[in-house]
Amino acid sequence: MNDVSFNRDDRDDALAGRRDASHAHAEPAPGAVPVVTQYLRIAIRWKWLILSMVVATMLLALIFTLLATRQYTATARVEIARDSNRVVNVADVQPETSVIDAEFYQTQYGLLEAQSLAERVGRNLRLAEDPAFFRLFGENEIADMLASRSAASRSPAERDRRFKAATKILLDHLSISPIRLSRLVDIRWTSPDPALSTRVANAWAAGFIEGNLERRFEATSYARRFLEQRLEQLRGRLEESERQLVGYASRESIINIPVATNPGQSQERSITADSLAALNIALSQATADRVQAQSRVRSSRQGAVSEALTNPAIGAMRQRRAEAAAEYARLMTQFEPGYPPAQALASQVRTLDQSIAREEARVQSSLGETYNASVDRERMLNERVEGLKQSFLDQRRRSIQYNIFQRDVDTNRQLYDGLLQRYKEVGIAGGVGTNNISIVDPAQPPRRPSSPRPLINLLLAMLVGTGLGVGLALVREQMDETITDPSDLEKKIGLPLLGAIPKSEGSDTINEVRDPKSNVLEAYLSVQTSLAFSTDHGIPKTLTVTSTRPAEGKTTTAFAIAYMLARGGARTLLVDADMRSPSIHADLGLPNAVGLSNYLSGGDKIEDLIQKSDGNPFDIMTAGPQPPNAAELLRGQRLETLLAQLSANYDHVVIDSPPVMGLSDAPIIASHTDGTLFVVEARGVKARMAELAIGRLRQARAHLLGTVLTKFDSRRAHFGYGYDYGYGYGSSKSA
Repeated sequence: MNDVSFNRDDRDDALAGRRDASHAHAEPAPGAVPVVTQYLRIAIRWKWLILSMVVATMLLALIFTLLATRQYTATARVEIARDSNRVVNVADVQPETSVIDAEFYQTQYGLLEAQSLAERVGRNLRLAEDPAFFRLFGENEIADMLASRSAASRSPAERDRRFKAATKILLDHLSISPIRLSRLVDIRWTSPDPALSTRVANAWAAGFIEGNLERRFEATSYARRFLEQRLEQLRGRLEESERQLVGYASRESIINIPVATNPGQSQERSITADSLAALNIALSQATADRVQAQSRVRSSRQGAVSEALTNPAIGAMRQRRAEAAAEYARLMTQFEPGYPPAQALASQVRTLDQSIAREEARVQSSLGETYNASVDRERMLNERVEGLKQSFLDQRRRSIQYNIFQRDVDTNRQLYDGLLQRYKEVGIAGGVGTNNISIVDPAQPPRRPSSPRPLINLLLAMLVGTGLGVGLALVREQMDETITDPSDLEKKIGLPLLGAIPKSEGSDTINEVRDPKSNVLEAYLSVQTSLAFSTDHGIPKTLTVTSTRPAEGKTTTAFAIAYMLARGGARTLLVDADMRSPSIHADLGLPNAVGLSNYLSGGDKIEDLIQKSDGNPFDIMTAGPQPPNAAELLRGQRLETLLAQLSANYDHVVIDSPPVMGLSDAPIIASHTDGTLFVVEARGVKARMAELAIGRLRQARAHLLGTVLTKFDSRRAHFGYGYDYGYGYGSSKSA
């Protein structure tokens, strides 16, 4: 027994090393499958669910399309131009708006959907009094009330209720669609009657224009009333300021005369100022005359009188004297001074000299008189100017208040004239009635219904059905915790996959394992090949086959492995260790009078417990009679002794263990064998339960070699694996 324990400890250390290597090998490589491929696999796996949702939604859409009432949409297109209205035209107070004014157009769109406009359209078309209108939209109660023409239908409350109902119907079926990057807006109205849709769309456009004109007229009326009030106020202020100005000028004896300047403007100047200006000019001229006269007098005293030189009489006498003197000089060349003609000429020269002297004296005397007159005139003007200066300064002092009154008058007059001009402009603009909205295309009766649209409805239904189907598929995929295909097994459990066993077409799986041409045998051959590479010494000598729960195919797997090992020439023993619910003896038609439970409970002859089976190349040890507590028997030392003896007599010992969950038998058996093969049923066990089972085996220090996926249906698995491609290659039903 000590030798057996020693060998067992050594084997545990070796198994622990191999287990670590197995765990390292079991870690899946991240990112092995692209996300798109994963979603494609999910879609193919749940293709019938997705197709059923698509078909269901398309059928519903088709039914809705066939049963829905046909709707007709009429469209009226209007143009909304950008403009600006000003009550008082004051420049540079507010910056000019841009051509593209989003706020303005959003306001216009809101006005197109305003309830007041809907009420205007309802009043213009008298829809609140039309029973056919209400019946068309399912308001049969109101329509019947109108058709009855009872007293209740004519009551104000009932009329108001009908009016509100008609307004709500108009707004509910209205659609405003601005055309992008333009000033055009489409007004669409939908109803079951194409003629009614056309009438309402055109009435809506016309009502919008009427409302716009009314708002402009109201704004103009308000401007006129405002300007009239302001004009009346300014008129009173202007008259009062003028009275104050005239009264003050009368009291202070201020007389001003108007002076025209620019057109539309006038100024006033006082008489004193004008007189002072005129006398000042005259004084300047008198001073100049006096200086000039003084200069002439001074020149005459020096002997050079310019007036004498320029005087015609003096010039003529000088001419005559020069001629006489010249004649006298000629005679003197021939005659004596006593020559009578010469004496006559000399007398004439003397007479002319006296006349010239008298004339020059008269001119000099005239210059003196002129100078004295200039001095007197300058003195008199100077005295008058000084007097006017004092008067002007006194008037300036008295004109301070006068100017204040004058500024008030000018200001009030300017304000009054400006508002009067603006009042005239507003009156003209109000009479013209300009409009910035125009109808581009009036609504025409629609030729075909706008809804329902069969093709669009079916396309939308297909998209919605596809979305719902994909959503349900993803939900089912998240909720489905079962193992579906090998990728789920490796990803969710974390153990290497040794093989996938296809689902058997019949009920006798044991015979399919014996059939050389069956797909099941081919699959188990691949499992055997994988087992040969699971350890460094090939297939383990003692092998436990277990699963999470019953009926997952562990007994068939244990039988198949034992069958193939024996076919390969190895001495193989198949042990049914499921003493609680044995099944191998029933599958092979063997008695179960003695077996494993007999040895564990004290029997010593192992050879008496081993049986042969016809058609099976391996030996079999059945479970034996059911013990009262199988776990107690397995915890004893006899299990280890049995395995040691069987290992000495056989090349391989395959143990069909009970399931892991709910029992402690499988972890005990797995802890005493060289390897454990974990069987998982495809779409039969949840991954969470399998993880718990594997966790229990690892806690018992079992050497997990890998997993085998049984009852695998490749048609229900994810896309892209093809685990069944090689199974049954070259075989056919006829063969």
